[in-house]
Amino acid sequence: MTKPFPSPRLAYLLLALTALFWSGNFVLARAMHASVAPMTLSFARWSIALCLLLPFGAAPAWRQRALWLPHWRRLLLLGLLGVTGFNSLVYWGLQYTAATNGVLLNSFIPILIVLFGALFFGVAIARRQALAVAISFAGVLLVVAHGDWQRLAALDINRGDAVVFLAMVAWALYTLLLRGLPPALDRIGLLTLQVAIGLAGIAPLFAWELAGGRHTPLNAATLATFAYVGTLPSVAAYYFYNLGVTRVGAARAGMFIHLMPMFGALLSMLFLGEALQLYHLAGITLILAGVTLATRSHT
Repeated sequence: MTKPFPSPRLAYLLLALTALFWSGNFVLARAMHASVAPMTLSFARWSIALCLLLPFGAAPAWRQRALWLPHWRRLLLLGLLGVTGFNSLVYWGLQYTAATNGVLLNSFIPILIVLFGALFFGVAIARRQALAVAISFAGVLLVVAHGDWQRLAALDINRGDAVVFLAMVAWALYTLLLRGLPPALDRIGLLTLQVAIGLAGIAPLFAWELAGGRHTPLNAATLATFAYVGTLPSVAAYYFYNLGVTRVGAARAGMFIHLMPMFGALLSMLFLGEALQLYHLAGITLILAGVTLATRSHT
């Protein structure tokens, strides 16, 4: 039987690493969007992840089937929302929308978690939680607006924006649905089940993309892209996120997604040659202040 996750501090560290790995996924997907077809990237990512997970997750998943079979509908939704839906929609949306729009929409996830939790799952919103969301979200807006608030008013909602927003909705629901699973479930076995379900959902989308003539060349750059997205933002980050939700709750775990614009700015500076500006530092300060406020009562 899986022991309870031991330390909130360690949970917060793993959630921060999750945001870092997912930020790398966004930066890489934006950098390679012209070369790598979206459903190909999604299918390759989760095929690699499943191959890595099966040796460790198949046995505990089978051994604990009596625990998860009564929750098969929830597991089906988790796989389709968190693996098929979220990732495929993000990669598809990034084909059509600007990076600024994508990061801005991604920052809505913690707010959607709080709102959906209150509306559909009976989760109370504490004053500190509401204040933390507001402070952190202000930092996100500062980063994506490049310090110029008029830029936000100029953003146009196009097809890509709508698709990415649907991905954010899918992830908020995924996070909240995780709370209803038995805590004793082995986390690697649970992740293996989710990935297998999600990959089955991606397969027809991948086939449809190939049938439409969108092919991805196999070269060093695309293979390196597949290797990254199939490991750290998939196996490691999802495992860390599941543990974090189990230990500190959906709302607090979701707050760490606000770290992604900060990490995205830093990774873009390091690997894409973008300069770190004053508004980045101011936004990062607000983001960290919000996350600190949200987590203080659990440390």
